[in-house]
Amino acid sequence: MIRIFDLIFSVLGLIVCFPVLLALAIIGLFDTGSPVFRQVRVGRHQKPFTLVKFRTMKVDTASVATHLASSASVTPFGRFLRKTKLDELPQLWNVLKGDMSLVGPRPGLFNQVELTEHRAERGVFEVRPGITGLAQVSAIDMSTPALLAETDQKMIQSLTLVDYFKYIFMTVTGRGAGDRIR
Repeated sequence: MIRIFDLIFSVLGLIVCFPVLLALAIIGLFDTGSPVFRQVRVGRHQKPFTLVKFRTMKVDTASVATHLASSASVTPFGRFLRKTKLDELPQLWNVLKGDMSLVGPRPGLFNQVELTEHRAERGVFEVRPGITGLAQVSAIDMSTPALLAETDQKMIQSLTLVDYFKYIFMTVTGRGAGDRIR
């Protein structure tokens, strides 16, 4: 049932937000010269997939978890994108393709070994990763891997359709928190 909502909302989101996506891509082109950011992430069943976002950091920034990146790497336009969560909009394409869900555990990087181990122990990889979820609306980020994996497991075990819409609503209205940057 949730996959049906993912499909409907991702298609509608991509259509309705197309002018915004285009405008942000053009501004991003002037900001960094490369407005779209692609990164291989850990997906369902620990299979790799390429996550798509708007670039918020300088092009030469190392590919590390956000909480390990320097705040000096974030561009002024990138700060705006992160604050408004508009950098996440291209992930609707990942949702449409089936790599992700709107709600699920945020996908980590393969070099985040501790997080991957904790999530594997808790069965988190049995579901599609998501754009938002319980951890994000609870301000739990990837800097606390054990707590994040525990929260992801809790969400997976208790996720209802009401929770699905609640997490999306909370994120859209500003309650969702991104990973902090040092």
